[in-house]
Amino acid sequence: MKDIKLLEDRIKELDAKGFDLDAWKQYTIILLGRIFGEDNQKIKEIEKIDYDYSSWALRDTSGKTSYLETCKKLGKEILEASIDELQAFGAPVKTGNNNIPVEVIIEALESELKVSQYKDVVSIINSEKEKQVKFRDLKKYLKNLDDSSFQTIVLNMLSHPELKGKL
Repeated sequence: MKDIKLLEDRIKELDAKGFDLDAWKQYTIILLGRIFGEDNQKIKEIEKIDYDYSSWALRDTSGKTSYLETCKKLGKEILEASIDELQAFGAPVKTGNNNIPVEVIIEALESELKVSQYKDVVSIINSEKEKQVKFRDLKKYLKNLDDSSFQTIVLNMLSHPELKGKL
């Protein structure tokens, strides 16, 4: 399962040279949101991981693991629990307001858009803007796609097997 592979890659990243906790957290939060949904407890736990830059933490010379190592260990535990959950129960089924699985929309966008375009769309959707502003921004962005790409996205959604019997 590719979700498990992506989570395993996030675990490996914890040991990378030049590790950046904040960058790791942001990428991991986006990934967990995609897999488990934006309101999942795992995301909240990753958000709580924070490196303490206070002088007290920096002066700790007790010989025990560093504060950053503790942060990494906690992140690893959360991701390992996520992998265990996926292996035991599979990926959660996510649905939109009209009971159309979110995967249908995501697959349609991923199959047609370039990675940078997909990231732009996700960025607009996840922004803190009001719904009407997001709608306007998405409409403007999608209008700039060529007609063929936009039509293919819609056709991919409408012909997806998950929609059979739901429309």
